[in-house]
Order: sequence, then C-alpha cells, then structure tokens
Amino acid sequence: MESIKYKKLTSEELDTFIQMRIRQLCEEGAKEDIDLVPALKDYYDRHMADGTFVSWLAMDGDKIVGTSGMSFVEKPPYFGCPSGKIGLLSSMFTDPAYRRRGIAKELLSRVVDEAKAFGCGTVQITASDMGVLLYTDFGFEKNGNFMQYKLQKG
Repeated sequence: MESIKYKKLTSEELDTFIQMRIRQLCEEGAKEDIDLVPALKDYYDRHMADGTFVSWLAMDGDKIVGTSGMSFVEKPPYFGCPSGKIGLLSSMFTDPAYRRRGIAKELLSRVVDEAKAFGCGTVQITASDMGVLLYTDFGFEKNGNFMQYKLQKG
C-alpha cells in the first residue's frame, strides 16, 4: 500500500490541478467544448492570492492522486448562517486507481476545517451522483430547493 501524503495546493501544482479539474468535469458529464484553462487559471491565481480559495491535495510521491477545493463567499447573514460566510466545495476528485481508500474523506475533512477556520457557517456543494454517499456519510444534508438560472449559454 502506497503512503499517501497531504499538502495544500500551491502555484507549483496549479497546472496539474487545473487538468484534473477539467477531467473531473468531463467525467461528471460536461459536454461543452471550450477551453476552460485560462479562466480556471485566472480564478485560482486571484482567489488563492486573496485567501478565498484553498485546496488540499493527496500525493503519492510526486503524483497528485486526489484534489479538493473550497471557495469562500459572503452573503447577507441569514438564520441558517448568521456569519453570512459560506464555503462552496468543488474540485473533489480522486484518481480512479486510488478510489475507495478514504482519500476523498480525508480531503473533505481538511477543506471543511479550512471553512470553519475562515468563519463559514455552512458548506455547500452540488454533488455528482458518485459523490452523494461520501457527503451524506460526512453529514451533509440535501436541500431540495436549490435552483439556478443560467445567464450565459456555453
């Protein structure tokens, strides 16, 4: 059994992280044929710099085998989240050869801790079918009222 190490994402791993994010989106069924790399790079550069995006990686030697991400946003406070600070979970991906070994759970635990430290009152995710069990086991609850309205096509 390999020994998996965990580390925070830095700009050094960003190119590989972005490729894994795109691989995740495709595996989840994305069909759009646009180059997301520049937009993702811009997003991660800006939000890592100001502390509103953090990611933990699972490493097998020099190879990234699992990713996670947490973006911090702020909305007007409400009863379910008096701080108004919300963690948006993304980029949860484990290399298929490394699945079912507890890697995603460990990564999830680390980014949820980051959200707590940031002062978030809640963490939200739009879960893939594959991820639902992980999140419900962790304690996430489904919110059936989530809706979205697309302002841009593509």
